[in-house]
Amino acid sequence: MASGSPRLMELNQKRILVTGGSGFLGSHLTSLLDAEGAQTTVVRSRDHDLTEQEATRELFAEANPEIVVHLAADVGGIGANAAEPGRFFYGNMVMGLNVIEESRRHRVEKVVQIGSACEYPSGARVPLHEDDLWDGYPEETNAPYGVAKKALLVMLQGYRRQYGLIGIHLVPANLYGPRDNFDLETSHVIPALIRKFVEARDAGANRVDVWGTGVASREFLYVGDAARAVLLATKHYDGPEPVNIGTGQEITIREVVTLIAKLTGFEGEICWDSSRPDGQLRRSLETSRARELFGFEADVPLEEGLRQTIAWWEERASSPVSGRPI
Repeated sequence: MASGSPRLMELNQKRILVTGGSGFLGSHLTSLLDAEGAQTTVVRSRDHDLTEQEATRELFAEANPEIVVHLAADVGGIGANAAEPGRFFYGNMVMGLNVIEESRRHRVEKVVQIGSACEYPSGARVPLHEDDLWDGYPEETNAPYGVAKKALLVMLQGYRRQYGLIGIHLVPANLYGPRDNFDLETSHVIPALIRKFVEARDAGANRVDVWGTGVASREFLYVGDAARAVLLATKHYDGPEPVNIGTGQEITIREVVTLIAKLTGFEGEICWDSSRPDGQLRRSLETSRARELFGFEADVPLEEGLRQTIAWWEERASSPVSGRPI
């Protein structure tokens, strides 16, 4: 059974280091931290390479953080994970190792680690419950990424027992929303679909090709809700057990594709490429632990979140930098 602390951590004037703070989730979270009055340091990869121990050590010496929120990650969709499994394991593993070790050395008050639903075993019961995290091996197409994230959970728990470092591990559903990565080579499913359908509509194309069969299911969490969940956990949760954050609502990829086609105004044919992988057959989270421990429940329905994401992409797609990773 999970256990948390009722103690409220006030963030006003706290020195908070956010790795990946200029990225997708990070940019939304830092806005919330600023509103709390936190003194936020945002880490960009071009300034500090967290895969290098010395660079990470220099960063901590400069920022002198009291709280660390570790969002920086090498991420991508099924195609990217299949093409570069070594990079996804190494990059995520070594960044986490360096950040957690430096957090210990600097005696930070709390580390907030963002995991992934890819950590769950491929055959786990759905909805995915935190207690089932170790009941098997992750789905093969993204196992290196998922295993790296699970290993960092073990590291946090070990450092808690040996050194007293308070580290929490949050496991979000698939995120989507404004400022996501819309690069077709590396993006996740929702931004890739939005871009495909918008470009097909604007070009007057009569078909869109989509990976897989559409039978696989996923759970999608709007990025603004995810940022709020991280904020609430940072303030209210101190326990060692992982915590799912999501909507608890499962939807098939076929249903998502149909909805995005409707919202973008695409009226052509949708062609499914069954030679491409579906990934894990079902993925949806059991989310009661987050509600009980730090009061998080998602607010933004999928259709409304998709409308906002489509509007953001359509505005960006007309600019000279359209298509670049955000």
